[in-house]
Amino acid sequence: MDFDKLRKGIGAFLLVSFIVLSMATPFQKYVNIPKQIVLFQGQTAHIPVFGSAHAITTNAVSVHQKEKLAITGEHIGESDVILQMAGFPMKQVNVKVLPDFKVVPGGQSIGVKLNTVGVLVVGHHLVETEQGKQSPGETAGIQVGDAITHINGQKIEKMTDVSPFIEEAGKTGKPLRLTVARDHHTFETTLTPLKDKHDQAYRIGLYIRDSAAGIGTMTFFDPKSNIYGALGHVISDMDTRKPIVVRDGTIVKSTVTAIDKGRNGSPGEKLARFSSDKQIIGNIKTNSPFGIFGKLSQPIQNGIFDKPMPIALSTDVKKGKAKILTVVEQDRVEAFDVEIVSVTPQKFPATKGMVIKVTDPRLLEKTGGIVQGMSGSPIIQDGKLVGAVTHVFVNDPTSGYGVHIEWMLHEAGINIYDRSAQKAS
Repeated sequence: MDFDKLRKGIGAFLLVSFIVLSMATPFQKYVNIPKQIVLFQGQTAHIPVFGSAHAITTNAVSVHQKEKLAITGEHIGESDVILQMAGFPMKQVNVKVLPDFKVVPGGQSIGVKLNTVGVLVVGHHLVETEQGKQSPGETAGIQVGDAITHINGQKIEKMTDVSPFIEEAGKTGKPLRLTVARDHHTFETTLTPLKDKHDQAYRIGLYIRDSAAGIGTMTFFDPKSNIYGALGHVISDMDTRKPIVVRDGTIVKSTVTAIDKGRNGSPGEKLARFSSDKQIIGNIKTNSPFGIFGKLSQPIQNGIFDKPMPIALSTDVKKGKAKILTVVEQDRVEAFDVEIVSVTPQKFPATKGMVIKVTDPRLLEKTGGIVQGMSGSPIIQDGKLVGAVTHVFVNDPTSGYGVHIEWMLHEAGINIYDRSAQKAS
């Protein structure tokens, strides 16, 4: 019986000791340290723990200690680091050192011109015929948001390509053979144009568009390849609300002429015009959930941070003070104070990686917070480019989402993990 009491007493003591230890600040700090840390060559990670550490494999990192433990990426490769407390090993951390990589942050206001793949269907209309009102396009099963890519086997690139086929079909009475793209797949259908009884012209009962234009903000460019990223989110057609599948496009400089200030329930907007010279500064190759991407025809400057800057991986971004670069007057890029209020350290590409709040009094007075056209504005924290502004909260224009720069670079085809494997532009 005494033995059982002793055993239970020891068990209770150990349980209480474990609970007390787990609640202790030093122990909690060790628990919260990730199992892997990724650094760029030359960068240092500070670890706020008590005790000491030493590297046990390779010479990729150096470990030193003043007020905090610090691990510096010396050479490309990996090291395992043992963290100790009171001489006892507490945690092993794998440290991966990546090649040094920097980009030039943007902030410039840009004009965007997109050309769609095929012609985009943005609406139906009824043709008034002698037999009544009908929509040939709707009868053919074509929906708003579809793209007509081929007619009678011929590739369609712009609206003017469509008219000759309609006229010919009207004369011969033969239906048009259409190839239609919808949500990542294509299908075939036939459409018979009908004669409008008022002007005797043949019509297909569809509203179509072959291009789109707007403004946004440059996020970054790679000084070695001139590959750029902008906007931080996909461009959707204003009528269909669906992402535009891009055939090609261009970006030009733009000038902000006025600001429609944001209010609760009503997001504001930058009013801008394309620069008078309409000089093309780059092309557009990709329109994705992470922004638009392409290649600059020449390097551009923002007048504030014109030298290459380190980036932060999604796991390195933290809550706290930061700045955004954007234009609110003419074409002058300025830095404004924001607060990163929450961060999602994503392991795989995803949007909405952080929530930011505008704290700069002058920007709040000028815009009310985040407004349309500000999408793509670079977010800078501790001297590193960490992401881009993407969306505003409709019910709180002072706040909005940001995307991690890591995923924009990935979408641009820039391999930050192994520079030798970077994709061709």
